[in-house]
Formats: sequence, C-alpha cells, structure tokens
Amino acid sequence: MDFMTDRDVQKECDELRQRMGDMVRRWTSPKHCRTTFSTNHDEQLKAQASSKHTVQEAQTISSPVETRSAFSLRKEFLTTKGIHRTKTEVLNKVGHALHAYEPLYKQVTHSPKVQGLARKLGLVSPVILQSMFIFKQPGIGGEVTPHQDATFLHTEPLGRVMGLWIALEDATENNGCLWFIPHSHNSGISRRMVRTPKGTYPMTDFTGREQTYNEQKFSRSVVLIDGEVVHRSSENTSEDSRHVYTFHIMESQDTRWSPENWLQPTEELPFPQLYTK
Repeated sequence: MDFMTDRDVQKECDELRQRMGDMVRRWTSPKHCRTTFSTNHDEQLKAQASSKHTVQEAQTISSPVETRSAFSLRKEFLTTKGIHRTKTEVLNKVGHALHAYEPLYKQVTHSPKVQGLARKLGLVSPVILQSMFIFKQPGIGGEVTPHQDATFLHTEPLGRVMGLWIALEDATENNGCLWFIPHSHNSGISRRMVRTPKGTYPMTDFTGREQTYNEQKFSRSVVLIDGEVVHRSSENTSEDSRHVYTFHIMESQDTRWSPENWLQPTEELPFPQLYTK
C-alpha cells in the first residue's frame, strides 16, 4: 500500500497545512506553554523535562487543540537578534492530541489507508498514543540528534510502538529529511525519559545516555518508524520548509504501557483505538 500514489495525497497534505496555519494564527501564547526545543541531553533536562507542562499537556487537554496544546518554539527565535519573525515562522511543534480534538487530523489518523496499513502489519488492537505537527522552518529548523522513540514511549515488551511520519512537503537533504540506521531496532535502547516520584521536581528525568553513532551508518528511509530504530534529521539550511504530521500507535494486545512514561492515558483522554470498524 503506497500512500504516495493516491491522487488525493497532495490535496490532503495541503489541507493539513492550511488547517494548522489557521490554528497558529488564532493561537495566543500563555507563558506555561512556551518552551524551547532541544534534543541535546542536558538541555532537554533543563528546558523540557523540567517543565510541568510537559507532563500535564497530555493529561489535562479538555478543549480544542488551539488552546490547550503545547506550542514549542525554536531556540533560535529567542537568541537571534535583529530579526523579527512571526509565530508561524518560529514554531517547532504542536502536540500531542491533534488526533483527539482536531477533526481533520482525527480523520487522517483514522483513515482507511492508515487502518489498512496497520492490518497488513498484523496489528490486532492498536491504539493511538500521541500526535504532533512538526515544523522544520526555513533557515532555522534545527537538527534533531540521533534518538529512539522508545526512549519516550516505553513498553514491555519493546517493539510495540510505531511512528507514522507523513511528509506534508518534499523532504530533501537540504531541508532536513529523516535518516535511519538500518537494523538498529534490533539493538535495544540506551536511554529512557521517566517520571520522577510524585511531589518531586523536575517532574521527569532521563536514565542512561544516548549512544554516539557513526554518521556513515545513516540512510534515508520510509515513513514507518519502529520505536527502537535510531533516526535523526539535520538542520534545515534551505529556503524551503519541511513540515510533517506524525503520530504514534501501539499494539495494546499483550503489551504493558510503562507507568513511568511521561505520557499517560486518563479517563478524560484514554488512548483511542485506531480501528473504527
């Protein structure tokens, strides 16, 4: 099943981008939603993992995504002097419940194409964990260092989480396409982001460290991302954006979702079933 042969793909991608543009234009910036983006281990601890909102954003979303999602700003917006950029030009990410509260994104996430793909992969009872619109802004879109999604979305056993990464624009070497290390999903994980005991601060922490990887091992690949595969993207040095819609699913049958994960289902917002029929 090739998503890219569908004649309606371009129209669908354009609609997702246009809808996000409308949401961003209507968005106001509460201080508790302002975070800076980094994939550096120490900076993550300082800026992201220390944020109370990082933990709560998936627990307390109770209104449309425009007002309760985490809008993450690129660090360059805060450090580059003399250049005025609009909020549309500096956003890094919108998450993590577009699939639950935004009708167009919910429709795409549960589309027959996605459900059909999951069935072909043999998934019996997949649930949707989170969803994000990721911006790769022209000129300032930052590097995403090598990482594994299972660092943040841990299960027992491993191998039950998959990311679906939908490029809404052409992804090239110049604007920050994805790179993978083939077969790296067979080597386990070396780092985890976990919740700290209740009442302590910061509310999340990392155990272990990300390994150092040989740059020569990376190659470009497909949009289905095993939770354990090592992947990265480079800075966007071009004049073209590289925006994507991505979401993660988990085979829930015979799977234990770690209670230490930063992301937890709630009565108000459980992990919804992917299959609608």
